[in-house]
Amino acid sequence: MITGELKNRIDGLWDVFAAGGLVNPLDVIEQITYLMFIRDLDDTDNLRAKEAIMLGLPHKSIFADKVKVGDREIDGNQLKWSVFHDFPAGKMYSTVQEWVFPFIKNLHEDKDSAYSKYMDDAIFKIPTPLLLDKIVTILDDIYAQMAQIKDSDIRGDVYEYLLSKISQSGLNGQFRTPRHIIRMMVELMDPKADEIICEIIIPSLIQSRGIIKKCALAV
Repeated sequence: MITGELKNRIDGLWDVFAAGGLVNPLDVIEQITYLMFIRDLDDTDNLRAKEAIMLGLPHKSIFADKVKVGDREIDGNQLKWSVFHDFPAGKMYSTVQEWVFPFIKNLHEDKDSAYSKYMDDAIFKIPTPLLLDKIVTILDDIYAQMAQIKDSDIRGDVYEYLLSKISQSGLNGQFRTPRHIIRMMVELMDPKADEIICEIIIPSLIQSRGIIKKCALAV
């Protein structure tokens, strides 16, 4: 359960979206998910680089020296959250809108892949540079708070708390499976490396918005 300072920061993030004119709760969750995905890409890439150094293995960053976005080639380093979050609000906004968002939409080269399919209609909806600057700052604070909590599925708890703010969440079926339940299911199934597991989805959930599938990809 989310409590204390972390809960206050998440509540504050929601209030910032509302004050900035983005009031549709599904749009808010969607934009938060995209931004968390962008931040996680940076964190994951940095972690893999460190692991490669420790193991003496080569590592090719997804943020190469030059990254092609559309017809342009840009400095891939500027697409990293840890870099653009220090930009002035105006430059950060144009970087995320014009470069980072097209970059994440086209990460998968296979246009028929599930990722490409569900990211095809992804839209950057944050209306102003000042709003984006505030959101990025609060998300950094939220991640710092989460890093201090190591004994629980804090990412799942945070996301479920965000979803609890959506009156339609029960209709959309946007709930994550707690980690202890996942571990129990894995132990009961005892899957082998050469086996295939098929997950049955309740038909009513399939009718929910594509954001559910996008959230699953990002989180």
